[in-house]
Amino acid sequence: MKRALPILFVVIAILFPIVIAVVVLAPADRDSSGDDSASEPIERPEDAGSRDVPDPALERFYAQELDWSACRDGDECATLEVPLDYADPAGTTIGIAVLRNDVDKPAQRVGNLVVNPGGPGAPGTDYAASSSDFPSFPDAIYDHYDVIGFDPRGTGASAPVDCLSDGQLDAFVAADPDPDTPAEVRAFVEDADTFGPGCERRSGDLYRHVSTHNAARDMDVLRAALGDDHLDYLGASYGTKLGATYADLFPKRVGRMVLDGAVDPTLSSLESSLQQAHGFQVAIEAYVDHCIEEDDCYLGATRKAALDRIRDFLDEVDAEPLRVGTRQLTSGTAFLGIITPLYNNDYWSYLDQALGQALEGDGRGLLGFADVYTSRKDGGGYSDNSSEAIYVINCDDDPSSVGPEKIPALFPRFEEQSPTFGGIFAWGMIGCRSLGPGKEAPKPDWTLEAKGAAPIVVVGTTRDPATPLVWAQALASQLESGVLITRDGDGHTGFNMGNDCVDSAVETYLIEGTAPTRDLSC
Repeated sequence: MKRALPILFVVIAILFPIVIAVVVLAPADRDSSGDDSASEPIERPEDAGSRDVPDPALERFYAQELDWSACRDGDECATLEVPLDYADPAGTTIGIAVLRNDVDKPAQRVGNLVVNPGGPGAPGTDYAASSSDFPSFPDAIYDHYDVIGFDPRGTGASAPVDCLSDGQLDAFVAADPDPDTPAEVRAFVEDADTFGPGCERRSGDLYRHVSTHNAARDMDVLRAALGDDHLDYLGASYGTKLGATYADLFPKRVGRMVLDGAVDPTLSSLESSLQQAHGFQVAIEAYVDHCIEEDDCYLGATRKAALDRIRDFLDEVDAEPLRVGTRQLTSGTAFLGIITPLYNNDYWSYLDQALGQALEGDGRGLLGFADVYTSRKDGGGYSDNSSEAIYVINCDDDPSSVGPEKIPALFPRFEEQSPTFGGIFAWGMIGCRSLGPGKEAPKPDWTLEAKGAAPIVVVGTTRDPATPLVWAQALASQLESGVLITRDGDGHTGFNMGNDCVDSAVETYLIEGTAPTRDLSC
C-alpha cells in the first residue's frame, strides 16, 4: 500500500511549461476561527441506484461489470470502457485503466475511495498501488478503504496521448524556458509550434477528447461500475479540479470528497500563472531562509544574496550547460531540478546537496530531480506520458495563449510576483499556441458550485508552491458545501504531510463521515 516517491513527484500540479497561471488576489472572506468542532455524521442522501444513467444512450457503459485480475504486487486491475466522445456514445470507445488496492482490515471497510494524484497527467493507478516502499496515504485510509486509482483518459495506460518522440521530448524539456536573445526566442517558438501538430499526427482525434469534463464523466461511469451510489473521492492538486468538476456535474452523487492542494478553476491563465509564480517565489524564499537559519548557508548570508545566486546560476547554465555523462544540465532541466524539491520540505536537504554540487560544476543531482519531475527513466525514455498529457489536457480545458511578441510586456508583472522565476512563468504564457480547445467545451466561466452536494472538504497550505492558498480559499468559497482546512506549512498539499490537525480532520470525514462544521486552521 505504498507508492514510490509519494511526495510532489506524483502530485505534480499545474506547472511550467503549461499555462495555468496567476495575480495575487485578496484571500476570500471566510471564517478561519480554527473551530474544530465537527458536525454529526453525514447521512448519504437517498438517491437513484448506482446503475441509473444520466442519459439512456450511455446505458451499456453504466451497466458494465469490471473484470478484475491480479496485477503488480498484490493489487487487482481492470479496464473500464467509456466513449471517446460522449456526444457520440455509439462511436469509438477507449479503455480506462483501473487499479484496486484492497482494504487492509475488511471488517472495518467503509467502501471504495477513488483517488487522483494530480498533474494533469500523473497515473492514478501508480498513486493507489501497493507495490512500493512509501505510502501515499496514512494507514487509516488503507485500513478502511479499497483504494481505487485510475489513469484519466489520455494518460498512463488509458489511451495515452503522444505528441513527441522520446528524443524530441528530451529536447523540449531541456529547452531554455526564459529566452533572452532573438535566436533563443525563435527556438522557443519553434518548440511550441511543433507540439500541437505532433499530437495530431501521433494521437489522431484522441487529443481533442481528454478534457477535465470528459474525465469527470468517466469517473461517474467508474462509480457505477464499482456498484456505488455515491463517489467517495480524494484528489490532490489538479485532482481537485477534476473532483470539483465531477461534483458540479453530478452533485447528488457526491459522497465523502476531499480536495487537497486546490486549484481555482475560475482564474484566467494569466491570473493563475501570476499567482503560481508568486507561490514558487514564496517557496524558494522559505527554502533559502531555512538555509540561512542553519548557519553557513552555501548560497549566501542573506535572502537577497541567496536568491541572486540562484538566478545567476540559471543564467550561467543557460550560457554554458553542465556536462552530465552523455547529457547536459541545461537551464530548463536546472529550473525543474530546483523547483521539484520545493514540493516537500523534507527534500530541502537533498536540494542543498544537488544545487550545491551544481554550483561546483556537478549537475547530476539537479538533472536527477528533473528526471523525476518528467518521469524520465535512467537509461532514456519515459515511464509515462505526463509531460505531454499535462499540456494537452490543460489546453483542451483552456486554449488561451499569448503571442511571443506580447510576452515581454508581461515581464514587469511576473517579476513583481517572482523576481527569481518571473521570466520563466511569463514565457510559459505561450502555452497553447499550437493546441486548440477540446471538442467538448467546458462551462465558459468554469464556476463550480456543486449545488446540493454533500460537504466537500478543501485543503490548502500557506506556503504551497504549486497551488497557492488563495486557490483553496477561492474553491472552498465557490462550492456551495465547501469547507476549508488551512495547513500552516511548506510544501505541496496538506494531507499526510505531518500535520496531525489536518490528518485527523480529513480521516474523520472520510472514515466516519463527520465533516468540520466550519473552516479550520491547522
